[in-house]
Amino acid sequence: MELQKIILYYGFTPISDPEAVKLWQQNLCESLGLKGRILISKHGINGTLGGDMSALKKYVKTTKQYTGFRKIDFKWSMGNGNDFPRLKVRVRSELVAFDAPDAIQVTEKGIVNGGKHLKPAAVDQLVAERGDEVVFFDGRNAFEAAIGKFKNAIVPDVQTTHDFVAEIQSGKYDDIKDKAIVTYCTGGVRCEILSAIMIDNGFKEVYQIDGGIVRYGESQGDKSLWEGSLYVFDDRLNIDFTPDAKTIGKCEKCEGPTSTFRNCLFLGCRDLILLCDACNAEPANLVHTDQHTRGKRRQSVG
Repeated sequence: MELQKIILYYGFTPISDPEAVKLWQQNLCESLGLKGRILISKHGINGTLGGDMSALKKYVKTTKQYTGFRKIDFKWSMGNGNDFPRLKVRVRSELVAFDAPDAIQVTEKGIVNGGKHLKPAAVDQLVAERGDEVVFFDGRNAFEAAIGKFKNAIVPDVQTTHDFVAEIQSGKYDDIKDKAIVTYCTGGVRCEILSAIMIDNGFKEVYQIDGGIVRYGESQGDKSLWEGSLYVFDDRLNIDFTPDAKTIGKCEKCEGPTSTFRNCLFLGCRDLILLCDACNAEPANLVHTDQHTRGKRRQSVG
Protein backbone atom coordinates (compact mmCIF):
# COMPACT_ATOMS: atom_id res chain seq x y z
CA MET A 1 0.00 0.00 0.00
CA GLU A 2 1.36 3.42 -0.97
CA LEU A 3 2.39 5.90 1.72
CA GLN A 4 -0.23 8.57 2.33
CA LYS A 5 0.22 12.15 3.51
CA ILE A 6 -1.67 15.38 4.17
CA ILE A 7 -0.84 18.75 2.64
CA LEU A 8 -1.81 22.15 4.04
CA TYR A 9 -1.49 25.26 1.91
CA TYR A 10 -2.80 28.67 0.88
CA GLY A 11 -2.02 31.31 -1.68
CA PHE A 12 -3.21 34.90 -2.02
CA THR A 13 -3.53 36.13 -5.59
CA PRO A 14 -6.33 37.85 -7.54
CA ILE A 15 -8.71 35.32 -9.12
CA SER A 16 -11.07 36.76 -11.71
CA ASP A 17 -13.22 33.64 -12.06
CA PRO A 18 -13.37 31.66 -8.77
CA GLU A 19 -16.06 29.32 -10.14
CA ALA A 20 -13.79 28.23 -12.99
CA VAL A 21 -10.93 27.58 -10.56
CA LYS A 22 -13.32 25.61 -8.35
CA LEU A 23 -14.32 23.36 -11.26
CA TRP A 24 -10.68 22.81 -12.22
CA GLN A 25 -9.68 21.96 -8.63
CA GLN A 26 -12.68 19.68 -8.14
CA ASN A 27 -11.92 17.69 -11.28
CA LEU A 28 -8.21 17.54 -10.48
CA CYS A 29 -8.74 16.21 -6.95
CA GLU A 30 -11.36 13.67 -8.07
CA SER A 31 -9.06 12.36 -10.79
CA LEU A 32 -6.31 11.83 -8.20
CA GLY A 33 -8.53 10.30 -5.52
CA LEU A 34 -7.85 13.07 -2.99
CA LYS A 35 -10.11 14.09 -0.12
CA GLY A 36 -10.16 17.22 2.00
CA ARG A 37 -11.33 20.82 1.83
CA ILE A 38 -10.52 23.64 -0.56
CA LEU A 39 -11.84 27.20 -0.35
CA ILE A 40 -11.53 29.60 -3.27
CA SER A 41 -12.31 33.31 -3.36
CA LYS A 42 -11.41 36.36 -5.41
CA HIS A 43 -8.37 36.61 -3.10
CA GLY A 44 -6.87 33.14 -3.70
CA ILE A 45 -7.02 29.56 -2.46
CA ASN A 46 -6.82 27.77 0.92
CA GLY A 47 -6.82 24.01 1.29
CA THR A 48 -6.02 20.82 3.16
CA LEU A 49 -5.91 17.52 1.25
CA GLY A 50 -5.01 13.92 2.02
CA GLY A 51 -4.23 10.87 -0.09
CA ASP A 52 -1.47 8.89 -1.78
CA MET A 53 1.86 10.71 -1.83
CA SER A 54 2.22 10.25 -5.59
CA ALA A 55 -1.25 11.73 -6.14
CA LEU A 56 -0.47 14.69 -3.88
CA LYS A 57 2.78 15.35 -5.76
CA LYS A 58 0.83 15.41 -9.03
CA TYR A 59 -1.69 17.76 -7.45
CA VAL A 60 1.07 20.13 -6.28
CA LYS A 61 2.79 20.11 -9.66
CA THR A 62 -0.44 20.76 -11.56
CA THR A 63 -1.71 23.45 -9.17
CA LYS A 64 1.58 25.34 -9.42
CA GLN A 65 1.05 25.64 -13.17
CA TYR A 66 -1.58 28.30 -12.41
CA THR A 67 0.38 31.56 -12.52
CA GLY A 68 -0.84 32.92 -9.21
CA PHE A 69 -0.18 29.66 -7.37
CA ARG A 70 3.47 29.13 -8.37
CA LYS A 71 4.90 30.33 -5.05
CA ILE A 72 2.51 28.47 -2.74
CA ASP A 73 4.24 26.84 0.23
CA PHE A 74 2.80 23.31 0.49
CA LYS A 75 3.28 21.94 4.01
CA TRP A 76 3.43 18.13 4.32
CA SER A 77 2.18 16.26 7.37
CA MET A 78 1.59 12.70 8.53
CA GLY A 79 -1.95 11.47 7.85
CA ASN A 80 -4.07 10.17 4.98
CA GLY A 81 -7.19 10.77 2.93
CA ASN A 82 -9.30 8.88 5.44
CA ASP A 83 -8.74 11.73 7.91
CA PHE A 84 -11.33 13.58 5.80
CA PRO A 85 -14.89 12.30 5.22
CA ARG A 86 -15.04 13.55 1.62
CA LEU A 87 -13.81 16.12 -0.85
CA LYS A 88 -15.30 19.62 -0.56
CA VAL A 89 -14.40 22.46 -2.93
CA ARG A 90 -16.26 25.71 -2.25
CA VAL A 91 -16.27 29.31 -3.44
CA ARG A 92 -16.54 31.88 -0.64
CA SER A 93 -16.32 35.65 -0.33
CA GLU A 94 -13.36 35.17 2.07
CA LEU A 95 -10.71 32.48 2.44
CA VAL A 96 -11.14 32.84 6.19
CA ALA A 97 -14.48 34.06 7.55
CA PHE A 98 -13.48 37.25 9.37
CA ASP A 99 -16.54 39.03 7.96
CA ALA A 100 -14.12 41.60 6.60
CA PRO A 101 -13.72 40.85 2.86
CA ASP A 102 -12.23 44.29 2.19
CA ALA A 103 -9.65 44.16 4.99
CA ILE A 104 -6.88 42.87 2.73
CA GLN A 105 -5.28 44.19 -0.43
CA VAL A 106 -4.17 41.40 -2.76
CA THR A 107 -1.88 41.54 -5.78
CA GLU A 108 0.07 38.87 -7.65
CA LYS A 109 2.65 39.22 -4.85
CA GLY A 110 0.08 38.26 -2.19
CA ILE A 111 -1.34 40.40 0.59
CA VAL A 112 0.41 43.77 0.51
CA ASN A 113 -1.00 45.36 3.68
CA GLY A 114 -0.32 42.55 6.16
CA GLY A 115 2.31 41.94 8.81
CA LYS A 116 5.94 41.20 8.02
CA HIS A 117 6.78 37.50 7.63
CA LEU A 118 9.37 36.05 10.01
CA LYS A 119 11.03 32.66 9.61
CA PRO A 120 10.95 30.50 12.77
CA ALA A 121 14.58 31.19 13.65
CA ALA A 122 13.98 34.92 13.19
CA VAL A 123 11.09 34.72 15.66
CA ASP A 124 13.39 33.26 18.30
CA GLN A 125 16.01 35.88 17.51
CA LEU A 126 13.47 38.71 17.87
CA VAL A 127 12.48 37.44 21.31
CA ALA A 128 16.12 36.95 22.34
CA GLU A 129 16.96 40.53 21.35
CA ARG A 130 13.88 42.36 22.61
CA GLY A 131 12.44 40.17 25.38
CA ASP A 132 9.23 41.56 26.89
CA GLU A 133 8.82 44.02 24.03
CA VAL A 134 7.61 41.07 21.94
CA VAL A 135 4.02 39.89 22.37
CA PHE A 136 2.67 36.68 20.83
CA PHE A 137 -0.94 37.05 19.70
CA ASP A 138 -2.95 33.90 18.97
CA GLY A 139 -4.87 34.16 15.69
CA ARG A 140 -6.94 31.03 16.26
CA ASN A 141 -10.21 30.22 17.98
CA ALA A 142 -9.74 30.16 21.76
CA PHE A 143 -10.36 26.42 22.15
CA GLU A 144 -7.35 25.59 19.95
CA ALA A 145 -5.03 27.31 22.43
CA ALA A 146 -6.28 25.02 25.21
CA ILE A 147 -3.85 22.31 24.09
CA GLY A 148 -1.00 24.36 22.61
CA LYS A 149 0.23 27.94 22.31
CA PHE A 150 3.32 30.12 22.42
CA LYS A 151 4.62 30.83 25.90
CA ASN A 152 2.99 33.88 27.52
CA ALA A 153 0.87 34.47 24.43
CA ILE A 154 -2.29 36.55 24.43
CA VAL A 155 -5.24 34.29 23.60
CA PRO A 156 -8.20 36.46 22.55
CA ASP A 157 -11.63 35.46 23.81
CA VAL A 158 -13.04 34.44 20.43
CA GLN A 159 -15.01 31.35 19.51
CA THR A 160 -14.78 31.84 15.72
CA THR A 161 -12.88 34.11 13.35
CA HIS A 162 -16.10 36.13 12.97
CA ASP A 163 -15.34 37.57 16.44
CA PHE A 164 -11.85 38.92 15.73
CA VAL A 165 -12.64 42.33 14.24
CA ALA A 166 -14.83 43.34 17.19
CA GLU A 167 -12.22 41.91 19.59
CA ILE A 168 -9.41 43.96 18.03
CA GLN A 169 -11.55 47.10 18.01
CA SER A 170 -12.74 46.63 21.61
CA GLY A 171 -9.84 48.54 23.15
CA LYS A 172 -8.67 45.52 25.19
CA TYR A 173 -5.28 45.54 23.49
CA ASP A 174 -4.59 49.25 23.13
CA ASP A 175 -1.77 48.96 25.69
CA ILE A 176 0.28 46.76 23.36
CA LYS A 177 -0.17 48.76 20.15
CA ASP A 178 3.41 50.07 20.38
CA LYS A 179 4.96 46.64 21.05
CA ALA A 180 6.25 44.09 18.54
CA ILE A 181 3.28 41.80 17.90
CA VAL A 182 3.90 38.29 16.52
CA THR A 183 0.64 36.81 15.27
CA TYR A 184 0.44 33.05 14.81
CA CYS A 185 -2.03 30.42 13.59
CA THR A 186 -1.94 26.85 12.27
CA GLY A 187 -0.58 27.25 8.76
CA GLY A 188 -0.43 31.01 8.46
CA VAL A 189 -3.51 31.93 6.44
CA ARG A 190 -5.53 33.42 9.30
CA CYS A 191 -2.61 35.60 10.36
CA GLU A 192 -2.25 37.01 6.87
CA ILE A 193 -5.65 38.62 7.39
CA LEU A 194 -5.48 39.20 11.15
CA SER A 195 -2.19 41.08 10.86
CA ALA A 196 -3.70 43.38 8.22
CA ILE A 197 -6.68 44.04 10.48
CA MET A 198 -4.37 44.85 13.41
CA ILE A 199 -2.27 47.24 11.34
CA ASP A 200 -5.43 48.94 10.09
CA ASN A 201 -6.47 49.41 13.72
CA GLY A 202 -3.32 51.16 14.87
CA PHE A 203 -0.86 48.42 15.84
CA LYS A 204 2.54 49.80 14.89
CA GLU A 205 4.77 46.72 14.47
CA VAL A 206 3.05 43.51 13.43
CA TYR A 207 4.67 40.24 12.34
CA GLN A 208 3.41 36.83 11.30
CA ILE A 209 5.25 33.51 11.45
CA ASP A 210 6.09 32.36 7.94
CA GLY A 211 4.30 29.03 7.50
CA GLY A 212 2.50 29.33 10.83
CA ILE A 213 2.82 27.02 13.80
CA VAL A 214 3.36 24.08 11.45
CA ARG A 215 6.62 25.49 10.09
CA TYR A 216 7.74 26.73 13.50
CA GLY A 217 7.21 23.32 15.08
CA GLU A 218 9.02 21.54 12.26
CA SER A 219 11.97 23.90 12.62
CA GLN A 220 12.21 24.58 16.36
CA GLY A 221 10.46 21.55 17.86
CA ASP A 222 9.34 21.66 21.49
CA LYS A 223 12.46 23.10 23.13
CA SER A 224 11.95 26.75 22.21
CA LEU A 225 8.91 29.08 22.46
CA TRP A 226 6.05 26.74 21.49
CA GLU A 227 4.49 24.46 24.09
CA GLY A 228 1.87 21.74 23.77
CA SER A 229 0.05 20.09 20.88
CA LEU A 230 -1.30 21.61 17.67
CA TYR A 231 -5.03 21.35 16.98
CA VAL A 232 -5.74 20.41 13.34
CA PHE A 233 -9.01 20.54 11.42
CA ASP A 234 -9.39 16.92 10.38
CA ASP A 235 -10.03 13.61 12.08
CA ARG A 236 -6.56 13.57 13.67
CA LEU A 237 -7.67 16.56 15.82
CA ASN A 238 -4.16 17.18 17.17
CA ILE A 239 -0.52 16.53 16.36
CA ASP A 240 2.76 16.74 18.31
CA PHE A 241 6.01 17.96 16.78
CA THR A 242 8.26 15.75 18.89
CA PRO A 243 7.93 13.08 21.61
CA ASP A 244 8.92 15.84 24.05
CA ALA A 245 5.69 17.79 23.52
CA LYS A 246 4.34 19.18 26.77
CA THR A 247 0.72 18.44 27.73
CA ILE A 248 -0.87 21.75 28.72
CA GLY A 249 -4.52 20.85 28.15
CA LYS A 250 -6.77 20.00 31.10
CA CYS A 251 -9.62 17.51 31.04
CA GLU A 252 -12.91 19.38 31.29
CA LYS A 253 -14.25 16.80 33.73
CA CYS A 254 -11.40 15.99 36.13
CA GLU A 255 -8.79 18.64 35.13
CA GLY A 256 -6.20 15.93 34.52
CA PRO A 257 -3.65 16.48 31.72
CA THR A 258 -4.79 15.74 28.17
CA SER A 259 -4.37 17.01 24.61
CA THR A 260 -7.23 15.01 23.14
CA PHE A 261 -10.51 16.49 21.96
CA ARG A 262 -13.50 14.14 21.67
CA ASN A 263 -16.63 14.43 19.57
CA CYS A 264 -19.80 15.31 21.46
CA LEU A 265 -22.30 12.44 21.27
CA PHE A 266 -25.43 14.56 21.75
CA LEU A 267 -27.68 14.42 18.68
CA GLY A 268 -26.95 17.39 16.44
CA CYS A 269 -24.04 18.59 18.61
CA ARG A 270 -20.84 19.44 16.71
CA ASP A 271 -18.85 20.66 19.70
CA LEU A 272 -15.56 19.13 20.79
CA ILE A 273 -14.92 18.17 24.39
CA LEU A 274 -11.42 18.03 25.90
CA LEU A 275 -11.28 14.79 27.91
CA CYS A 276 -8.63 12.46 29.31
CA ASP A 277 -8.81 8.75 28.48
CA ALA A 278 -10.44 7.82 31.79
CA CYS A 279 -13.20 10.42 31.54
CA ASN A 280 -13.72 9.61 27.87
CA ALA A 281 -14.62 6.06 28.89
CA GLU A 282 -17.77 7.41 30.59
CA PRO A 283 -20.43 8.11 27.89
CA ALA A 284 -22.12 10.73 30.08
CA ASN A 285 -19.02 12.91 29.77
CA LEU A 286 -19.42 13.07 25.99
CA VAL A 287 -22.67 15.03 26.18
CA HIS A 288 -22.38 18.78 25.74
CA THR A 289 -22.82 21.07 28.74
CA ASP A 290 -22.29 24.82 29.00
CA GLN A 291 -18.93 24.18 30.65
CA HIS A 292 -17.49 22.30 27.70
CA THR A 293 -14.96 23.93 25.43
CA ARG A 294 -16.84 25.33 22.46
CA GLY A 295 -14.59 23.77 19.88
CA LYS A 296 -16.37 23.32 16.57
CA ARG A 297 -15.25 20.49 14.32
CA ARG A 298 -13.67 21.31 10.98
CA GLN A 299 -14.44 25.02 10.79
CA SER A 300 -11.21 26.10 9.18
CA VAL A 301 -8.30 24.92 7.10
CA GLY A 302 -5.40 26.93 8.52
